[in-house]
Amino acid sequence: MVQEGIVLGHRISNKGIEVDGVKLEVIEKLPPPTTVKGIRSFLGHAGFYRRFIKDFSKIYKPICSLLEKNPAFEFTKECQEAFVTLKKALITAPIIVALDWSLPFELMCDASDFVVGAVMPEIPNAV
Repeated sequence: MVQEGIVLGHRISNKGIEVDGVKLEVIEKLPPPTTVKGIRSFLGHAGFYRRFIKDFSKIYKPICSLLEKNPAFEFTKECQEAFVTLKKALITAPIIVALDWSLPFELMCDASDFVVGAVMPEIPNAV
């Protein structure tokens, strides 16, 4: 069997799921976007890894506001801060680890007529 591999841009191994290291170099050197097309491209790429970034939607909100119908494209200080924060989060993304069945965990579920959802919260001092 294969010990690790890349699936849909994620490195999967016995350590868990991580962002592919090759893509980190590209992100690190990325200049701030100067056009709406550049914004869309960056947000599309960053959005692919949103599962690794806590509060992703709060961070990218200033940049996303540049996509609104507005003739003036102004990359403000808030946009620059959001861009730098997202780049840093993408480069230093934490690993999503597969569940260790030998440790205790809590599973919260919610069901409706249409969907079933589940959340596994962190348990302090579980390790």
